[in-house]
Amino acid sequence: MRNLDVLSADSIDSGDKSLVILQTLLCLLREKNLLSRADIEELCDRVAARATEADKGPLPCCADSAVAAAAEMSKIGSFIGSYYGGKHRRN
Repeated sequence: MRNLDVLSADSIDSGDKSLVILQTLLCLLREKNLLSRADIEELCDRVAARATEADKGPLPCCADSAVAAAAEMSKIGSFIGSYYGGKHRRN
């Protein structure tokens, strides 16, 4: 468990590190066309839906965290959409 101790001893918030990793992963997947703009938009909607039902869903979570995650996902979706382009999903 030495690796876990090294990770937990770090003074930087693990949530911040995770966010950077996930943002980078989403951008990489979009660059490689493994995710479309429509996929990103659907992900934004799902995160927003989870925020509205944070305490009721099959995986309950903190409502404040879910709302913050939805806002962050919206920013990420806007950035990826404007930077990489692509077609919006069909409604």
